[in-house]
Amino acid sequence: MENLLNNAHKFTAKRGRTRIEFGTAPQADGRIAYFVRDNGIGFDMAYADQLFGAFQRLHGAKEYPGTGIGLATVERIIHRHGGQVWAEGTENAGATFYFTL
Repeated sequence: MENLLNNAHKFTAKRGRTRIEFGTAPQADGRIAYFVRDNGIGFDMAYADQLFGAFQRLHGAKEYPGTGIGLATVERIIHRHGGQVWAEGTENAGATFYFTL
């Protein structure tokens, strides 16, 4: 959670009005997915498969600092607990990161 919330904060920092939400969303299979949603810079869904790779960055390190291992760590923790993690985003319109446990 800490990484997802920190990322939401980092990628909304340049917005005039920041909006970060945490909530739940029922899934078709009966599970509950938790989510962190923001109105930050978002991302192109064409690159969604790269988000959770170690040292993969969609934005420059000078513009948005970080090591590029945060989401890889999130994915590893979620998988160890039997869950799934995925993301949806739109460039310049925010991102939502979902996970189940």
